[in-house]
Amino acid sequence: MRASRGSEAEVEERRQAVLRQVAQEGEIRIADLAQRMRVSVMTMHRDLDNLHDRQLLRKGRGVATAFSNVAMESALRFRENANVAVKNALADALAEEVSPGDTVLIDCGSTLFPLARRLASVDGIRVITNSLRITYLLAGTPAEVTLLGDRYYEDFESCAGPQTRRQLQDIRATVAFVTATSVSEGRLFHPVREYAESKRAYLQAADRSVLAVDHSKFGRTATYPYGDVSGYDLMVTDAGTPESELRPVRDLGVEVRTVEVPADDPHR
Repeated sequence: MRASRGSEAEVEERRQAVLRQVAQEGEIRIADLAQRMRVSVMTMHRDLDNLHDRQLLRKGRGVATAFSNVAMESALRFRENANVAVKNALADALAEEVSPGDTVLIDCGSTLFPLARRLASVDGIRVITNSLRITYLLAGTPAEVTLLGDRYYEDFESCAGPQTRRQLQDIRATVAFVTATSVSEGRLFHPVREYAESKRAYLQAADRSVLAVDHSKFGRTATYPYGDVSGYDLMVTDAGTPESELRPVRDLGVEVRTVEVPADDPHR
């Protein structure tokens, strides 16, 4: 077995790999996980204790058990720590779509958290969002922030529902940044109906709409379909997205921009 010591980023990368293994199989013996990850059983127990404390999985007597697929799909705490390097690269490209003085509408997806941090330094920026996390990220900055309200969903740390959609009808933003949970051949899906409907409303509230989605979201579906990508002006993704998924997007008349993830990024 290889030595288990490493940088904080390397340890987190291993824990995310463990989480994916457990999520895919539902339940795995801890000894088997240690063998797969090529670490000691003691190290694997520490990793699983960490993931259990973060409420990302359940650690039992000799086994690790996943939460339900819907819970894993929805849990912000899981999604926020996935594909960090890709999200940073996407944020750099998305920030180019914003100018000083713009009114920016931002969805609640974790893909957009790095973008929110970058917007904090843009002069005269006004941000409208349904995300409490994005609101917190911009707290104490010069950015003017408006929080859309409605039913609060803890797994997303944000609000969605008919009241949010009504508020969006009275808003005119320069640009809207929206994420997607699942994209398949240009079609969009979400596991929660209220969010599927809110994402459609975002497109009507802005002069320009940008879809930000990393490669891991393609080729998948979820419970609630909500149309296709044709309502967007631009889709920004990373170079890991297969051409078979990009082609239908272009066929629907949407500009596609792909970004490269720096090879030396510690979160890669």
